[in-house]
Amino acid sequence: MPKLYTVEKDYQNSRFDKWFKAKVINLPQSLIEKIIRLNKVKVNKKRVKSSYRVQFGDNVEIYNISKFKANDKIRISKYKPSKKEVNTYDDYIIENNENFIVINKPSGIAVQSGTKSFKNIIDVLKNTKYFKNYKPYIVHRLDKETSGVLIIAKTREYAQLFTSLFRIRKIHKTYLALTHGKISKSKDTLKDNLVSYENNKKIIQKAISHLKVLKHSNDYSYVELNPITGRKHQLRKQLYNIGNPIVGDDKYFINKKINMKSIKNKNLMLHAYKIKFMINNIQYNFKARYTKEFEEFLRKQF
Repeated sequence: MPKLYTVEKDYQNSRFDKWFKAKVINLPQSLIEKIIRLNKVKVNKKRVKSSYRVQFGDNVEIYNISKFKANDKIRISKYKPSKKEVNTYDDYIIENNENFIVINKPSGIAVQSGTKSFKNIIDVLKNTKYFKNYKPYIVHRLDKETSGVLIIAKTREYAQLFTSLFRIRKIHKTYLALTHGKISKSKDTLKDNLVSYENNKKIIQKAISHLKVLKHSNDYSYVELNPITGRKHQLRKQLYNIGNPIVGDDKYFINKKINMKSIKNKNLMLHAYKIKFMINNIQYNFKARYTKEFEEFLRKQF
C-alpha cells in the first residue's frame, strides 16, 4: 500500500522535488529522479516530473522507498536563544499579522545562519510567540552589521509574493547612512558596475541608487539612500567607490581619507529606515527608528 500525502496550502506552486525533500525524505536530486523513473510516485494518480508545480490539495502516493536513506551530508546546527533573548524581540516588532511580521533588526546579528554567523534572527524568531503556528520565511536580507526594517513572511504563499514584488521592484526601501567626508549636495545618483566573485568566476552587476545629502560637514555626510537594484553590499560598495565609505565599515574603507580620531565608533552607521509596498490595493508603510549609537553619533557631528 502506498503512503498518502496531501499538499498543504503553504506549498502551493512549489516544485515537486522541493516539496518531496521537505515533507517526505531529504534525498539527493539524483535519487529523487530515480524514484520518479521507477514509478514510485504519483500525483493525483498520474506520473509527474520533478519540476511539476504542486497545487494545494494534490493527492500524492509514495510507494515503498524504505531502501532510500535521508541525505545527512549537510547538517546545519540551529542556534538556541535564551528566554531572555527571545523576550527582547517584543521591543523590535513594528508589525505583526497572520501573513508577515516587520521588525527593527538590531545590528550585530545575521538574518540567517552561515559559516561565519551562528547566531541569527530566524532561529530566534522561531522561538517567539509570533511564530508559534508559523514558519519564518526570509524574503530579503540586511547585512549582519546593518540595522533597520526587515520583513519576514509567515507563509510560503506570502514569501513567494514578497519575492515577486522585490524582483519587479515594487518594494521601495530607504536607508540612512553616515559617511566619511563631504559629499556634494548636487550628487543625486550612484551608478556602478559592481564586481563580485562566485566559485572563482567574476560577476559584474549593474547597481543604481538614488542619493540625497541631508547634512554635511568637512568630515562627515548624513545621507538618505534609495537602492533601485538589490546587489550584495550595494550601498556600502557604492559609497566606497565615490571615496565616502560608511562610518564603522571595516570592509570597505579608505585609510587616506579618514580622520583616524573618528574610528572610535565600531558600529556600521547604515540603517534601513523605511520600506513601502502595496498588496491587494492596500498601501503599507513602515519605519524603524535608528539605534541610540546612530543617534548619538549624528548629534555629535551635526
